[in-house]
Amino acid sequence: MGRTTVQTTFVVLGGTGDLTGRLLLPGLAELFTADARARDGDVALLAVSQQDWSDEEYRDWARARLAEHAGHVAEDVRDALVGRLAHQQGDVTAATDLRKALDRAAGRPVVYLALPNTVFLGTLQALTEVDLPEGTTIGVEKPFGRDQADARELNAVLHRLVPEERVFRTDHFLAMQTVLNLLGLRFANRLFEPVWNAGHIERVEIVFDETLGLEGRAGYYDTAGALRDMLQNHLLQQLALIAMEPPQAIDGASLSARKADVLRAVRSPADMARDTVRGRYTAGTVDGRALPDYTSEEGVDPARETETYAEYTVTIDNWRWSGVPFRLRTGKALGTDRQEIAIWFKPVPHLAFGSRGQAEPDVLRMRFDPDHISLEINLNGADDPFELERRSLDIDLPPTPLSAYGLLLAEMLGGERTLSISDVEAEESWRIVEPILAAWSAGEVPLLDYPAGSAGPAAG
Repeated sequence: MGRTTVQTTFVVLGGTGDLTGRLLLPGLAELFTADARARDGDVALLAVSQQDWSDEEYRDWARARLAEHAGHVAEDVRDALVGRLAHQQGDVTAATDLRKALDRAAGRPVVYLALPNTVFLGTLQALTEVDLPEGTTIGVEKPFGRDQADARELNAVLHRLVPEERVFRTDHFLAMQTVLNLLGLRFANRLFEPVWNAGHIERVEIVFDETLGLEGRAGYYDTAGALRDMLQNHLLQQLALIAMEPPQAIDGASLSARKADVLRAVRSPADMARDTVRGRYTAGTVDGRALPDYTSEEGVDPARETETYAEYTVTIDNWRWSGVPFRLRTGKALGTDRQEIAIWFKPVPHLAFGSRGQAEPDVLRMRFDPDHISLEINLNGADDPFELERRSLDIDLPPTPLSAYGLLLAEMLGGERTLSISDVEAEESWRIVEPILAAWSAGEVPLLDYPAGSAGPAAG
């Protein structure tokens, strides 16, 4: 770890957790493939965990995770990464242990909290007792806090540690190719920006439906639920990118300012019973797989009434979007994977075709995994040129060399914040969803059952 070539040490708190093995290490392997400087010595990794492991034992663990989750990366690159790994046993909420870890970090440390959010505060408070090296960056996983008050407290401690420009609040959805293409599609094409407003757009849907069930994540998911897991962060960030005003530049400061303006203008649902839906899957079959009732999954406490389906509709109180409903939805164990942004344009004001064609609204769809953009429009028919037919203009986006986490790591380790969430965004996101959580907790909105493999709750 002490090689003089090391410019940055990635200090991962929670270095033996699922997030590290499944996403961070593969992301680093992709970065090593794309950036020879990182591979040849600029970047090292120090994992901190409670495991009593030597460096070599940790490397064995990491080698196995990389073989499982980064098989697409060349073996020599994976070996190069493994050679840059070290391990430090320690309690992430103990200042003495954190001090020992940072003493081993060469160059500029990037301290990443790959931890359950329940220990964020204790870890950050412990870091206030450590003399952090100059230029330290702190990265924090989502969800950022449990509510707005918690987010404010986390921000206050973070700002005692490092300036805001050296805080990286991650949301890997921001690094997805389709989400990033929102910026190019809208701000690099004169075709879209003039009609990107309430005068031409009827409604917006942001959907992340999954066929996957709990997949052994009860420890986290049953205390979070669909709304906290997806709608408070990932999908609200997509809403902010869709609805923001044109930024001066595509950089962290400009994007954060524009997104924060949007989130400040978002109004929570006016009628919770009408504008929100919560549900929980029961036993059923998805793609030939039998799934048990959510409440019978190992580690689930039925008394919590954790939702596996969440939906709400909000409006944005500003000139551009007044009156346009934004519907956000996510669900697990549904019959079909549907992960997309859909922009529904208003119908034409007068149809010259009369009864010879039905002009449906134009729809711009941006789909995830695989990344795909389509524009559904009306054209003259092939058989009868005076009748209308529905056609779709489709673009399959080629795969990128870096996954979402690979791109996030490249930004973080490079000192960029284009894909980071600001302190204001984090707090405003909680302001939006807290009234929904309160209404659900008070029983104002029923928890609806839906069979696994179905389309979701009847009201959804």
